[in-house]
Amino acid sequence: MPEASFTARLRGEVRPDRPLIVVAADAEAACFDDTLPVLVTGMGKVRAAVELTLALSSARPREIVNVGTAGSLRDLPCGVVEVSRVIQHDLPDEVLHRLSGVHYGRPLTVRPAPGPTLATGDAFVADGRTRALLAERADLVDMEGYAIASVAERFGVPVRIVKYVSDQADESAERAWPEAAAVASGALADWMRRHLL
Repeated sequence: MPEASFTARLRGEVRPDRPLIVVAADAEAACFDDTLPVLVTGMGKVRAAVELTLALSSARPREIVNVGTAGSLRDLPCGVVEVSRVIQHDLPDEVLHRLSGVHYGRPLTVRPAPGPTLATGDAFVADGRTRALLAERADLVDMEGYAIASVAERFGVPVRIVKYVSDQADESAERAWPEAAAVASGALADWMRRHLL
Protein backbone atom coordinates (compact mmCIF):
# COMPACT_ATOMS: atom_id res chain seq x y z
CA MET A 1 0.00 0.00 0.00
CA PRO A 2 1.47 3.42 -0.92
CA GLU A 3 2.17 5.86 1.87
CA ALA A 4 -0.28 8.73 2.29
CA SER A 5 0.93 12.21 1.41
CA PHE A 6 -0.36 15.39 2.99
CA THR A 7 -2.26 18.04 1.05
CA ALA A 8 -2.75 21.46 2.61
CA ARG A 9 -6.32 22.71 2.95
CA LEU A 10 -7.97 26.08 3.30
CA ARG A 11 -11.34 25.86 5.06
CA GLY A 12 -13.33 29.00 4.36
CA GLU A 13 -12.39 32.17 2.53
CA VAL A 14 -9.56 34.60 3.33
CA ARG A 15 -11.16 38.03 3.83
CA PRO A 16 -9.81 41.43 4.92
CA ASP A 17 -12.31 41.70 7.79
CA ARG A 18 -11.37 38.36 9.38
CA PRO A 19 -8.25 36.77 10.85
CA LEU A 20 -6.80 33.75 9.07
CA ILE A 21 -6.11 30.84 11.43
CA VAL A 22 -2.98 28.90 10.44
CA VAL A 23 -2.35 25.48 11.97
CA ALA A 24 0.03 22.66 11.05
CA ALA A 25 -1.92 19.47 11.72
CA ASP A 26 -5.48 18.23 11.31
CA ALA A 27 -5.39 16.93 14.89
CA GLU A 28 -4.74 20.46 16.17
CA ALA A 29 -7.72 21.84 14.16
CA ALA A 30 -10.20 19.03 14.89
CA CYS A 31 -12.40 21.13 17.23
CA PHE A 32 -12.38 24.32 15.14
CA ASP A 33 -15.69 25.34 13.62
CA ASP A 34 -16.20 27.17 10.32
CA THR A 35 -16.62 30.63 11.84
CA LEU A 36 -13.11 31.71 10.78
CA PRO A 37 -11.03 30.59 7.79
CA VAL A 38 -8.49 27.91 8.71
CA LEU A 39 -5.38 27.01 6.72
CA VAL A 40 -3.95 23.57 7.58
CA THR A 41 -0.40 23.71 6.20
CA GLY A 42 1.21 20.44 7.24
CA MET A 43 4.19 20.19 9.55
CA GLY A 44 7.52 21.98 9.21
CA LYS A 45 8.86 25.39 8.22
CA VAL A 46 8.88 24.81 4.46
CA ARG A 47 5.29 23.59 4.26
CA ALA A 48 4.09 26.41 6.53
CA ALA A 49 5.91 29.08 4.51
CA VAL A 50 4.86 27.76 1.10
CA GLU A 51 1.19 27.20 1.95
CA LEU A 52 0.77 30.54 3.74
CA THR A 53 2.48 32.37 0.86
CA LEU A 54 0.10 30.72 -1.62
CA ALA A 55 -2.92 31.67 0.51
CA LEU A 56 -1.79 35.30 0.83
CA SER A 57 -1.02 35.65 -2.88
CA SER A 58 -4.72 35.96 -3.68
CA ALA A 59 -6.21 37.62 -0.58
CA ARG A 60 -5.14 39.34 2.64
CA PRO A 61 -6.71 38.71 6.05
CA ARG A 62 -7.05 41.25 8.87
CA GLU A 63 -4.36 39.31 10.71
CA ILE A 64 -2.74 35.88 10.78
CA VAL A 65 -3.12 33.81 13.94
CA ASN A 66 -0.85 30.78 14.13
CA VAL A 67 -2.25 28.29 16.64
CA GLY A 68 -1.06 24.82 17.52
CA THR A 69 1.02 22.84 19.94
CA ALA A 70 4.47 23.56 21.35
CA GLY A 71 6.84 21.70 23.61
CA SER A 72 7.95 23.33 26.85
CA LEU A 73 11.66 23.91 27.31
CA ARG A 74 11.34 25.23 30.87
CA ASP A 75 8.70 23.05 32.52
CA LEU A 76 5.80 25.38 31.74
CA PRO A 77 2.44 23.86 32.65
CA CYS A 78 0.12 22.69 29.88
CA GLY A 79 -2.21 25.38 28.58
CA VAL A 80 -2.58 28.22 26.10
CA VAL A 81 0.09 30.95 25.87
CA GLU A 82 0.65 33.83 23.46
CA VAL A 83 4.22 34.13 22.18
CA SER A 84 6.12 37.43 22.22
CA ARG A 85 9.24 36.53 20.26
CA VAL A 86 10.23 33.79 17.83
CA ILE A 87 13.64 32.50 16.77
CA GLN A 88 14.94 29.76 14.47
CA HIS A 89 16.91 27.15 16.35
CA ASP A 90 18.20 25.31 13.30
CA LEU A 91 19.58 28.22 11.27
CA PRO A 92 22.99 29.59 12.39
CA ASP A 93 22.15 33.25 11.78
CA GLU A 94 25.20 34.56 13.65
CA VAL A 95 27.55 32.43 11.53
CA LEU A 96 25.81 33.42 8.30
CA HIS A 97 26.00 37.08 9.34
CA ARG A 98 29.74 36.80 9.97
CA LEU A 99 30.21 35.16 6.57
CA SER A 100 27.97 37.42 4.51
CA GLY A 101 27.20 40.55 6.53
CA VAL A 102 23.49 39.73 6.18
CA HIS A 103 21.00 38.43 8.74
CA TYR A 104 18.94 35.53 7.39
CA GLY A 105 17.13 34.56 10.56
CA ARG A 106 17.04 37.42 13.05
CA PRO A 107 14.68 37.05 16.02
CA LEU A 108 11.19 38.40 15.33
CA THR A 109 9.04 40.19 17.90
CA VAL A 110 5.40 39.35 17.25
CA ARG A 111 3.93 40.88 20.40
CA PRO A 112 5.46 43.71 22.43
CA ALA A 113 3.95 42.52 25.72
CA PRO A 114 6.09 40.18 27.83
CA GLY A 115 5.64 36.54 26.98
CA PRO A 116 7.50 33.39 26.05
CA THR A 117 10.08 33.05 23.28
CA LEU A 118 9.34 30.30 20.76
CA ALA A 119 12.16 28.42 19.01
CA THR A 120 11.19 27.01 15.61
CA GLY A 121 13.04 24.32 13.72
CA ASP A 122 12.47 21.40 11.38
CA ALA A 123 12.93 18.82 14.09
CA PHE A 124 10.49 17.32 16.57
CA VAL A 125 12.39 17.87 19.82
CA ALA A 126 12.11 14.75 21.96
CA ASP A 127 15.33 14.42 23.93
CA GLY A 128 16.60 16.00 27.11
CA ARG A 129 19.97 17.11 25.71
CA THR A 130 18.47 19.11 22.82
CA ARG A 131 15.82 20.48 25.17
CA ALA A 132 18.47 21.76 27.61
CA LEU A 133 20.42 23.49 24.82
CA LEU A 134 17.31 25.17 23.43
CA ALA A 135 16.20 26.24 26.92
CA GLU A 136 19.22 28.57 27.01
CA ARG A 137 17.53 30.69 24.29
CA ALA A 138 13.79 30.00 24.42
CA ASP A 139 10.81 28.85 26.48
CA LEU A 140 8.92 26.81 23.88
CA VAL A 141 9.68 24.85 20.71
CA ASP A 142 7.63 24.17 17.57
CA MET A 143 8.12 23.50 13.85
CA GLU A 144 6.21 26.34 12.10
CA GLY A 145 5.96 29.59 14.11
CA TYR A 146 9.03 31.39 12.75
CA ALA A 147 8.14 30.59 9.15
CA ILE A 148 4.60 31.92 9.60
CA ALA A 149 5.85 35.09 11.31
CA SER A 150 8.38 35.64 8.49
CA VAL A 151 5.77 35.30 5.74
CA ALA A 152 3.38 37.60 7.62
CA GLU A 153 6.12 40.22 8.00
CA ARG A 154 7.00 39.99 4.30
CA PHE A 155 3.34 40.51 3.30
CA GLY A 156 2.83 43.27 5.89
CA VAL A 157 0.08 41.39 7.72
CA PRO A 158 -0.06 41.47 11.54
CA VAL A 159 0.61 38.09 13.16
CA ARG A 160 -0.08 36.44 16.49
CA ILE A 161 1.33 33.10 17.65
CA VAL A 162 -0.76 31.25 20.21
CA LYS A 163 0.38 27.82 21.36
CA TYR A 164 -0.93 25.10 23.60
CA VAL A 165 1.93 23.74 25.70
CA SER A 166 1.48 20.05 24.93
CA ASP A 167 4.56 18.26 26.22
CA GLN A 168 7.97 18.70 27.84
CA ALA A 169 10.03 18.35 24.60
CA ASP A 170 11.84 15.37 26.09
CA GLU A 171 11.81 11.59 25.63
CA SER A 172 8.09 11.47 26.53
CA ALA A 173 7.04 13.97 23.84
CA GLU A 174 6.41 11.55 21.00
CA ARG A 175 4.09 9.43 23.15
CA ALA A 176 2.36 12.47 24.70
CA TRP A 177 1.71 14.51 21.55
CA PRO A 178 -1.23 12.65 19.92
CA GLU A 179 -3.40 12.83 23.02
CA ALA A 180 -2.24 16.36 23.84
CA ALA A 181 -3.08 17.55 20.30
CA ALA A 182 -6.71 16.53 20.82
CA VAL A 183 -6.87 18.44 24.11
CA ALA A 184 -5.06 21.39 22.50
CA SER A 185 -7.64 21.63 19.72
CA GLY A 186 -10.47 22.17 22.20
CA ALA A 187 -8.48 24.65 24.28
CA LEU A 188 -7.41 26.64 21.20
CA ALA A 189 -10.97 26.67 19.81
CA ASP A 190 -12.14 28.13 23.14
CA TRP A 191 -9.33 30.74 23.05
CA MET A 192 -10.36 31.78 19.53
CA ARG A 193 -14.00 32.20 20.55
CA ARG A 194 -12.98 34.44 23.44
CA HIS A 195 -10.27 36.51 21.68
CA LEU A 196 -11.01 36.65 17.95
CA LEU A 197 -14.79 36.82 17.50
